[in-house]
Amino acid sequence: MNDRDWLAEAQMLSHAAPRSFLFLCVANSARSQLAEGVARMLAPKGVRVASAGSEPTSVRPEAVAVLAELGIDASGHSSTDVLSIDPATVDAVITLCADEVCPVILSDSIRVHWGLPDPAAVVGDDSERLAAFRDVRDELRRRLAVVFR
Repeated sequence: MNDRDWLAEAQMLSHAAPRSFLFLCVANSARSQLAEGVARMLAPKGVRVASAGSEPTSVRPEAVAVLAELGIDASGHSSTDVLSIDPATVDAVITLCADEVCPVILSDSIRVHWGLPDPAAVVGDDSERLAAFRDVRDELRRRLAVVFR
């Protein structure tokens, strides 16, 4: 996705001002957890934020660590199955899968796709893996700052 595409979508979300956001990826362990944490930090009071996955596992410790660097406590986050989400409670869905098949939720919500690389797939030492998580976190922060300005 080029910068203009995500920027236009982020601006559209900002103008629509949804009151509830759901971030989706497959495992709900990395990207969607990062998005949930950053969105909770940036969203105005009263906006509900959640994340889920089609094959939930557990939250990656790297996600918890890089969110903590921003002062976000994600230590209590857990992976949620998208099937446990009531579609009627969701105003906007942002899918984050890149190469995987993203989960779907059947609702009338606004839908946006921001395909970002899965930092959990990075092979390397601790510093390389953390760098990948930081990259995705920072990209999500850049985009969500537009949504919640």
